[in-house]
Amino acid sequence: KQLDSPAGMVFFFTSSEGYTLYMGKDKYENEDLIKYGLPEDVWFHVDKLSSAHVYLRQKKGEKLDDISDVLLNECAQLVKANSIEGCKQASVEVIYTRWRNLHKTGAMEAGAVSFKDRSRVRKMRVDKHRPTVNDLNRTKVEDHPDLAAVQEERAAEWRAEQRAVKRRQAEEEKRLRKQRMEEAELRSYKSLMDEGNMSTNTDLAASEDQSAAVDFEDDFM
Repeated sequence: KQLDSPAGMVFFFTSSEGYTLYMGKDKYENEDLIKYGLPEDVWFHVDKLSSAHVYLRQKKGEKLDDISDVLLNECAQLVKANSIEGCKQASVEVIYTRWRNLHKTGAMEAGAVSFKDRSRVRKMRVDKHRPTVNDLNRTKVEDHPDLAAVQEERAAEWRAEQRAVKRRQAEEEKRLRKQRMEEAELRSYKSLMDEGNMSTNTDLAASEDQSAAVDFEDDFM
């Protein structure tokens, strides 16, 4: 399926730990980033102030708790530095959440978002530290990526991953069914063997009792 999206200006940065951070040039590019994010993306914004929308692209399978304090600080410093009001303050509060927790409606102005689940939004305070921002700016690269194509490529990967998961689940269920059948057959076989042993022992006891009775009669005849 061919997706159509404008290739707006996006600024990319590389964190000290090698992660990609990115943000739009303005609120219109922010609209594209809101629309065409990936499941691994984490969104950052200065709380209650206008600021850039900064995104961290985590590795597949990583959780919010996997973000190191150093990386969190770098994301927060970058978003603070790109807030007209926030950059002037000694410290600000920064909020962050998964991209997929962002909620956008047509009634909202460009760049504005809300959240699907406010309880999944985290908050941190960051103090101005210009050297961190300078280090990040030295890695800055401008690009015009096809965000829709990138998202569709990741979606195709995700669908393939889900098919692989379902395939593994089906194989595991098949293995467990086979194992249960084999265990049931083994229990049935053991049960038959036990019943056979009991019958043989009873027959033997009866035979021994009959011989004893004959011997008893022979003694008095």
